[in-house]
Amino acid sequence: MKKMISEKFVRRAVRDWLFRNGWGRNYVEKETHEQGVDIKVCHNKYSRYFFIETKGESSAKSAKSQKETAFVYSLGQIITRMKVGNARYYYGLGLPASSAVIAIRRIPWQVAKKLLLYIFSVDNSGKVKRCAWQDLRIIQAR
Repeated sequence: MKKMISEKFVRRAVRDWLFRNGWGRNYVEKETHEQGVDIKVCHNKYSRYFFIETKGESSAKSAKSQKETAFVYSLGQIITRMKVGNARYYYGLGLPASSAVIAIRRIPWQVAKKLLLYIFSVDNSGKVKRCAWQDLRIIQAR
C-alpha cells in the first residue's frame, strides 16, 4: 500500500527544493494551525518573494474527488493571499503528485503566466518537480 503524503512532508520537500535553488532569505514556514500562507521566502540575490500554499493527501484511499477538492481549496487560498503592489511576487501550490496532476491539467497556462503561479509536485520519495507556465503550456498542448 502506498504511503500517504502529509502536508508537513510536502512543505519540507518544497523547502529543501527552494534552498537548493537560490531561495532561502527571510524563510518563514507556518504551522498547520496558523493562518496565512504556508511558506514565505525571499530570493537570495534578488528582492523577489515566493508565497506557497501546501496541501497533503487526506487519506491513503483518497478518491479523485477528494484530490480535486484539495487542489481547488489550495488554489482558492493562494489567490486570496495574492498581493498587489510594486514588488514582484511569485506564487506556488505545493501538492502531492496525485493532486498536482489535476492542477497541471486544470490551471490554464495563460492564467499561471499572468499570476506568476507555479506548481510544485512532490512524489513519495520527496522529489519535487516545479511546473512553470511554460511547462503547463507544453503539457496542455498535448
